[in-house]
Amino acid sequence: MQNKVDLYNTAYDNFAKEVERQVRAETYGEDLGQTGWMTAAEFRQFLGFLELKRGAHILEVGFGAGGCALYAADATGVQVTGIDINENGVRNARELAESKGLGARVRFNRMDASRPLPFPESSFDAIFSNDAICHLDGRPAVLKEWYRVLAPGGRLLFSDAMILTGILTSDELTVRSSIGHYLFLPMGENERLIREAGFTLLRADDLTASSETISRKWHDTRERHHEDLIRIEGETNFRGLQNFLSCVHLISKERRLSRYAYLAQKAFA
Repeated sequence: MQNKVDLYNTAYDNFAKEVERQVRAETYGEDLGQTGWMTAAEFRQFLGFLELKRGAHILEVGFGAGGCALYAADATGVQVTGIDINENGVRNARELAESKGLGARVRFNRMDASRPLPFPESSFDAIFSNDAICHLDGRPAVLKEWYRVLAPGGRLLFSDAMILTGILTSDELTVRSSIGHYLFLPMGENERLIREAGFTLLRADDLTASSETISRKWHDTRERHHEDLIRIEGETNFRGLQNFLSCVHLISKERRLSRYAYLAQKAFA
């Protein structure tokens, strides 16, 4: 059985190290500071779907290392409030924001996004969450809370890499869950819950190809830099993450576990 392995603390705590920068650059081609299955081109497309206006206020749920929030603020002129549970991610994101001179427009907060949010109704013009909702218990309540804090006419875009589209073994589920707590959903469940929360679903896109490609590149890049990474992670954790990435690649390639992005809108007042 696969033991639990550490991806997020290791990646965020060592974000500025040269080997981590090299791994991101070789994995994604264009490094926005992401740790997941999203390419830079995909993120720019997401920003376009949200139809952001300069000065709009975005909530990012699960900002990771903070790179994508800072890119959005710099590229589009929006304000961003980010929430994430990981202490190392929050620290790294705040340091990045100050180093880029964006501390006044981008705020990062440590928060459990599965609980009620400490924001008034209609606080945000858009909500974005990349591959993070799969960690949050109580999805019906989470989506209803997102609906509450979104302004009338505002758009929500989230991706979910845990959509069951085939048969997985218990061992595959264990390995895929080895880096954290996950919720796996059948096809159609996110669409149902989005509508139940009050949103109008605008589109649902299959993005499994990016999971397939990035997991392979990430695995192979890490293998090329294995000596430096083992010094940071330790041999056991390094091999555990390599096994995790191999599993993601296989079940994505065979389309047994899929990644989808959902774009939805709150009704205008």
